[in-house]
Formats: sequence, C-alpha cells, structure tokens
Amino acid sequence: MIVAAAKPHHAPQPTSATETQLADVWRVVVLNDPVNLMSYVVMVFKKIFGYSEQRARRHMLEVHEQGRSVVWTGVREQAEAHVFALQQWHLNAVLESDASV
Repeated sequence: MIVAAAKPHHAPQPTSATETQLADVWRVVVLNDPVNLMSYVVMVFKKIFGYSEQRARRHMLEVHEQGRSVVWTGVREQAEAHVFALQQWHLNAVLESDASV
C-alpha cells in the first residue's frame, strides 16, 4: 500500500490595514487660497517637485481656476513628506487616498 503524504495547505495571510494603506496610491492635492501669489506657487512647485516652468504653471492655473490640483501621486510616506514640505511653504496641501475615488 502506498500512502501519499498530504501537502500542507497554506491559506494566504490577510494583510493588515496598515500594510494596505502604505501600499495604496496616495495623492498630494494643493488647494486654492487667497494669500499666495501665482508666481510664488510656481516657484514652490519647481523647488519641491523639480517641475519645469511649464508644468508648474499648469498646476498653479489648475489650482487657481478649479480650486485644486493633484500635484503628485505615489506611496504614502513620500506623499506625507510632500504635503509637509508644501505646508512649510505656506501652501494649503492635503493628502488623499486614491481609493477614495
């Protein structure tokens, strides 16, 4: 008689909420404010993100005309760092989960 050894069945382990949040895509959103000059906002975008003049102006105009612009997307830790940097330059920036769409 031949007895086959059963292979152990490994169920996939669920990921924790923290792991899921870190792996998700996050958006850095700059909101319009009545305080900062357009040229200042362009300069900040160029310094923080390394944007070209044209790209920085496009995002600035989007903020000005639509009230908000998604200026960066990526992992949460880096997104939080960008939001913090923008806030240090006195821009109104928030962090949004891409899953909230």
